[in-house]
Amino acid sequence: MFNAVHINKVADKLEVAVAQLAESGLPPGNVTVRIAYSTLNYKDAMAITGQGGAVVRTFPMVPGIDFVGTVSESADARYKIGDWVILNGWGVGERYWGGLSQIARVNADWLIPLPQGMKPQHAMAIGTAGYTAMLSLLALERHGLTPEAGDVLVTGANGGVGSFAIALLAARAYRVVASTGRLEEAEYLKDLGAAEVIDRRTLSEPGKPLQQERWSAAIDSVGSHTLANACAAIKADGAVAACGLAQGMDFPSTVAPFILRGISLLGINSVTRPTSERIQAWARLVTDVDVRKLDAITHEIGLGDVIESAHGLMAGKVRGRIVVDVNR
Repeated sequence: MFNAVHINKVADKLEVAVAQLAESGLPPGNVTVRIAYSTLNYKDAMAITGQGGAVVRTFPMVPGIDFVGTVSESADARYKIGDWVILNGWGVGERYWGGLSQIARVNADWLIPLPQGMKPQHAMAIGTAGYTAMLSLLALERHGLTPEAGDVLVTGANGGVGSFAIALLAARAYRVVASTGRLEEAEYLKDLGAAEVIDRRTLSEPGKPLQQERWSAAIDSVGSHTLANACAAIKADGAVAACGLAQGMDFPSTVAPFILRGISLLGINSVTRPTSERIQAWARLVTDVDVRKLDAITHEIGLGDVIESAHGLMAGKVRGRIVVDVNR
């Protein structure tokens, strides 16, 4: 038996609880992991509260899109008992049982080794948010971005991806302009590395299809008008890494920035990246993340605190990263 957050739907009503489950009931997979830590992400909170759309695709479900732990059983030669592994994405916590649990059984292809020198707690403090931010930065660098090119815009700056994007860019000497709807958090964003903080309202309303060139690149986790306005103000031959849709899935833009300035829109899919890209991203996270700042923005909870914390997260009462010790 093991403990897990368990979601079921009975007569169109969600039933969510921390429950004891039988190991014999785990879904198919060729690697079993004893989880040490998971995280509570916005997507997990949506799954637990039932708000914000249909995150969970099948029931019953164990949520949790991230986890780190040790291999307890393996039918795959790449992993042996005792190996530390990380999982991000792959539909875990949505289509397949996830990480808010003491045990998970998954496909070995979804795992990567915990990078040498990284503590398990720090891996989950980074989680999908930091991993997605790093994928975005790597995509921009492959496009040719350098600190000398000029300011980089980060939208949704107070969110998980936005916060990490600021810190990762600043660690590489980029000058970061942070866009947020919570200007009272400006000092927090500057502590992360933002050189300038702007009101998101300057980007979130309909704007001109082509605007004054302001930024060499952008990392956008917002979508909709914000993404359109970011593209309209990117300098010639610059790029935008689009990795989220907090404002909406629409993209009310024109081709003007693309054919008159030659900018590029780089889509970031963090869920199904190949193993090689995941390992590259996590290797950079080892070197580029300041663990002192990471500790300052992270707090730890137990598995029994997850449901209450999920409601707080959906209500906008949580700042920073939540790491879940699934064994307390």
